[in-house]
Amino acid sequence: MSPQKVRLVTNLVRGRAVPEALVMLRFLPKAAARPVEKAIRSAVANAEDTYGLSAEDLYVASITADEGPTLKRGQPGPRGRFKPILKRSTHITVMLGEK
Repeated sequence: MSPQKVRLVTNLVRGRAVPEALVMLRFLPKAAARPVEKAIRSAVANAEDTYGLSAEDLYVASITADEGPTLKRGQPGPRGRFKPILKRSTHITVMLGEK
């Protein structure tokens, strides 16, 4: 999924409380909402396990969607030509803060 599509979702949840962000992502009709929700859940699990924090006390301090490696694929075009297709990937980085 392209970083441009993921950034539309990350901009909605930045600065929100974790429970509120997860509910928002659950009902958001965008395909990018699922990977972002998964990344936030992973960050919350790490915070709970490593630092003993509660999910209710956390908020999304920073979330970025940076460009990952691009797979270059192609599709045959008319007159023996080759039409390039770029399969873009995204690195999602989540930083949580305590209220």
